[in-house]
Amino acid sequence: MSSNQIEVSTVESKPDLRRFVDFQYILYKGAANYVPPLRSAELQAFDPKENPAFEHCESKLFLATQHGKIVGRIAGIINHQENNGAEKRTARFGWVDFIDSPEVSSALFSAVEAWARQRGCQVIKGPYGFSNMDKAGLLIEGFDELATMAVIYNYPYYAEHLENLGFQKLVDWKEFEATVPTAIPDRVTKFADMIKKRYQLDEYQPRSKKELYDIGLQIFELINLAYKDLEGFIPHTQAQINLFIKQYLTFINPEFISIIVDQYGKLAGFGITMPSFSIALQKARGRLLPFGIFHLRRAMKKNERADLYLIAVRPDLQNKGVTALIFHKIIQTCIRYGIKKAETNPELESNYDVQNLWRGYDMRQHKKRRCYHKDIDS
Repeated sequence: MSSNQIEVSTVESKPDLRRFVDFQYILYKGAANYVPPLRSAELQAFDPKENPAFEHCESKLFLATQHGKIVGRIAGIINHQENNGAEKRTARFGWVDFIDSPEVSSALFSAVEAWARQRGCQVIKGPYGFSNMDKAGLLIEGFDELATMAVIYNYPYYAEHLENLGFQKLVDWKEFEATVPTAIPDRVTKFADMIKKRYQLDEYQPRSKKELYDIGLQIFELINLAYKDLEGFIPHTQAQINLFIKQYLTFINPEFISIIVDQYGKLAGFGITMPSFSIALQKARGRLLPFGIFHLRRAMKKNERADLYLIAVRPDLQNKGVTALIFHKIIQTCIRYGIKKAETNPELESNYDVQNLWRGYDMRQHKKRRCYHKDIDS
């Protein structure tokens, strides 16, 4: 299809896929707060042999070109688990980037909406990925703040384009930056000790890969349970869990994982933190070799910033202070490694339970992002 010399084509080959992935590095060249993902990870996301989400998802990728030059891209995704029993069949859009041209954004979304309608969908929403471990949410505040490895960075004009195309707010996420105290507050230590004794809880440190894998299974089982009612959450399959454990848990410094177990050794709650890889990924420019891996390893050892990725507490222990134990370990680790600032991942604006965890800490909300939706059955 075409629109004012805008040609939109589908990705049908490996060279096309590389062009799709590489467009973001061109578009954001010189953007000081953009954090480029690893090319290898981006390519694997769209490889059915590497991404188990394709067991229950289908996808179509689109490229917009003008005078032979790529000017935009978008991915359409249908997650059949999400649509199982749903009143309206929904498609997702993600990996969306475009130059500041209404003709380009209109052509891209027209293409993905037409594909979604052909697949029987009545609604499209995004930005979302295949699973909840993928990046989600369009940045709408905080463009002057450095992005993290786990979130989308986009230019300010994106939101205006989507709203002009008829997209409306579905949900917003908030992000916060915390100042790490120079010492663990006495109130945190005393409260953590009290909760530990009252509910017979303890910290757990895996001593082998087997133990890490076993507790990893429990972590993702708890994620499936604790996050099940949040917008956009789809339970992870066993194949996805196995991949996530391999990709993330075996990569993280165990000291940055706070694992709390009950008297029977069953997972009670956890928090996963990592040294910030934002600067390292900027230096790597999307590639592990030849020097990218050096920058990432250095960031793991010496860093003044950390990213708080995931936190969850077993439902029967929620609102009983278990998070005090989790934070106690996280603060200990941050102090030991010289980390001065810690950044949360996006938290749904309606998830007051999570936001209340930060009361009493030196926090500032510095970013906000939004998921949009649109009816496409008319």
